[in-house]
Amino acid sequence: MRVRNVFIVIAVVVLLFFTFIAGIGCGFLMSGDDAFSTGDKVAVLKVEDIILDDQLYIDSISKIKEDKKVKAVVIRIDSPGGAVGPSQEIYSELKKLRKDMPVIASIGNVGASGGYYIACAAEKIFANPGTITGSIGVVAEFTSYEKLLEWAKVDVEVLKSGRYKDVGSPFREMTPEDREYMQGLIDNVYSQFKSAVAESRGLGAAEVDKVADGKIFTGEQAKELKLIDETGTINDAIDLASKMAGIKGKPGLVYYPKKKSQFLELLESKLDIPVLTGMPSKYSFGLFYLVDIIN
Repeated sequence: MRVRNVFIVIAVVVLLFFTFIAGIGCGFLMSGDDAFSTGDKVAVLKVEDIILDDQLYIDSISKIKEDKKVKAVVIRIDSPGGAVGPSQEIYSELKKLRKDMPVIASIGNVGASGGYYIACAAEKIFANPGTITGSIGVVAEFTSYEKLLEWAKVDVEVLKSGRYKDVGSPFREMTPEDREYMQGLIDNVYSQFKSAVAESRGLGAAEVDKVADGKIFTGEQAKELKLIDETGTINDAIDLASKMAGIKGKPGLVYYPKKKSQFLELLESKLDIPVLTGMPSKYSFGLFYLVDIIN
């Protein structure tokens, strides 16, 4: 009887093992990667949603560099922008990547503000005619609860080491000096954005100033304003990247960042443990390259 139970346990373990392996295999197939391609590849780096953290993208760029089969990169952008620091970090790493291989940008539904900043790291930018892009500018929003606290008869006492240490605090109204100080920060970061656009697009300062007032544009308008190079699809961008890299025939495609397969997500939920991690952190305060539209 004991021997029989041992065999049953072994059989169950073996079955679970092969089910796990099969699930991982299905995950690769559903990811869209040409997992079994042995030829030259084009990496598609998907930059999506509000950009609050850069680590997932920086790690992806490092992995792209390590893959000797990857000969070109297409940045697929569908983002209204996000925090300044992460947007600049991704932009800088993509500029470095251009020294090793062609980098082309393809904007989907929206690639505005920080999303457009990242697109400027590419040698060529594609967008659909109806894509929303532009929104070159910086925004910082502050909420004050001072009047609400007065109404509720709640006092907040703040101890600080310097005059500007609590600038932006929700517990008091901004002073004129506070506003001047914060506007100086915004103007400086705004100038950095305009410089990146001017360098990337080969535009003069006056040309950039005409389009850098926070307005959004369609892809068709953006082409007329020289903010993008071509109206076209992601496949058009992939074709150009392949051509620039000298790839013969149809390239294999590999997508980044890697996402969990449905099998792994199910396994994680059942076991209540993280199988793969990489969720971006959240920021409560900062300057943003962000367009205020519904994505």
